[in-house]
Amino acid sequence: MTTETRPDLTRYGWLAVATAVFTIALKAGAYLLTGSAGLLADAAESIVNLVAAIVALVALKVAAKPADKNHHFGHTKAEYFSAAVEGIMIFVAAASIIVFAVIRLFDPRPLEQLGLGIAISLVATLANGVVGVTLMRAGRRHNSITLRADGKHLMTDVYTSVGVAIGILLVMLTGWTILDPLLAIGVGLNILWAGYGLVKESTEGLMDISLPKEENQRLREILDAHTSETMAFHAIRTRESGTRKFMEMHMLVPGAWTVQQGHDAMEDLVGEIRQEFPDLWVTGHLEPIEDPRSYEDMDYDY
Repeated sequence: MTTETRPDLTRYGWLAVATAVFTIALKAGAYLLTGSAGLLADAAESIVNLVAAIVALVALKVAAKPADKNHHFGHTKAEYFSAAVEGIMIFVAAASIIVFAVIRLFDPRPLEQLGLGIAISLVATLANGVVGVTLMRAGRRHNSITLRADGKHLMTDVYTSVGVAIGILLVMLTGWTILDPLLAIGVGLNILWAGYGLVKESTEGLMDISLPKEENQRLREILDAHTSETMAFHAIRTRESGTRKFMEMHMLVPGAWTVQQGHDAMEDLVGEIRQEFPDLWVTGHLEPIEDPRSYEDMDYDY
């Protein structure tokens, strides 16, 4: 047994929304001052951040709901949908940025007040960096793919903004305005890569990916320590679902054991596993070690 209690993570969602609104205002202002395609690309990514933050906030609220009669395992997979939506939105934003940059490449425009534009953009970058690190740390601490995805997205924005600032500085120093749309294209390609990573991670989660290799190995070591002539294990499976982790196993014991003996052995083992993996939901099935039918599902071990 484990508890259904889950920490309220929506405060991080509201933090991401507020940060996105703040940075959109700053970066849009920087673009209007300068006319830079690179700064416009940077501002467009912040708009994506806002929509993604709202999607993440909704997902966190849904995922926090306890199990009910229609969702016996809870609602935590809602977080994977959030990450998938965010990844798709990144693709759309990146495509729009690249199209705009290509148009500007063949129709260059003069740039103005670049120094002030860079300064404003860097203030927004600092805000994104602080919040991005906060979200990723919270995501790792609470095993939330939504917070990790939102944090990674913000950090991608940070790297983008720094790159844009360096590029615009080069434009100021050299006078080569063609660097501005080329920079925007580079930003778009970088955003595409970030979107691919988010979609890949969310897809793996929806497919019930197994626990990390090192965790599976440690679980196997615990079971091996209890394996003997009178006890064996197979049909061992693990999976992740948002913030929750699951393990299933079959324990084989002598058929002559009483129900109480088998129950006590299972409870002791599950307790030992939970001491090391407190967030793991463990389901065990007892089988007689002498019965050939007990071995029909051995092929399902991880």
